[in-house]
Amino acid sequence: MSSNPALPSSSTPTAYRLPLPAHVAIIMDGNGRWAKKRSWIRVKGHEQGAETVRTIVRTSRKVGINVLTLYAFSTENWQRPGKEIRALMHLLKKFLKSEEKEMVENDIRLESIGDIHRLPGDVVQALTHAKKVTADNHGMQLNLALSYGAREEIVRMVRHLAESVGKKTLAPEDIDAKMISDHLYTAGLPDPDLLIRTSGEMRISNFLLWQIAYSEIFVTDTLWPDFTEDEYLSILDNYRQRERRFGKTVPS
Repeated sequence: MSSNPALPSSSTPTAYRLPLPAHVAIIMDGNGRWAKKRSWIRVKGHEQGAETVRTIVRTSRKVGINVLTLYAFSTENWQRPGKEIRALMHLLKKFLKSEEKEMVENDIRLESIGDIHRLPGDVVQALTHAKKVTADNHGMQLNLALSYGAREEIVRMVRHLAESVGKKTLAPEDIDAKMISDHLYTAGLPDPDLLIRTSGEMRISNFLLWQIAYSEIFVTDTLWPDFTEDEYLSILDNYRQRERRFGKTVPS
């Protein structure tokens, strides 16, 4: 990989600028619309979207993002036509196999969040293998949200804690925010500092509902297949110019 690309210049004084986000989460939206604008079948949009994933993963690693979480396939996506789901699963398997070598070479660890047992067996096998061969990497963690839904994640957490309460191994009064976080798929990871959504839609779409409580949000009209390294770097620079108050006031 090349040396770290410089972030866009800014008029904000360096002393008042935030560091880069440790954790970036992205809702990758717009593949279907990108294909429709060109009168192509939807799978063409997903294929181009996979190329954008490669670009953003590489850029994140180059600039020093610690954790990148990509919303790749939601629980709601299972309601799509079977032909499209099969095409998406084929692309996912192809991506996992093709990117293994680069992830190993560039110290990227692959993890997943979501109910991966709903995925086809060959996809689970490819995912499991990619996670195994990258397990010792520490330069960046790439999380793929697959068969993921935040409400389902929260229900899963509640059931787990309720079971412990029922067995009297946990007292209700001992449940706090940290314990809840420790029982989510993202246990052990920092919450996202920055949430990006492409395609201009102003909604969260059941993604990391607990974890993004204090995330900075950036929505771009750009469709995911058209999302470039330059725009990503510009958004990171925009993040660095913001004030993160977490409910507190800023001294005058």
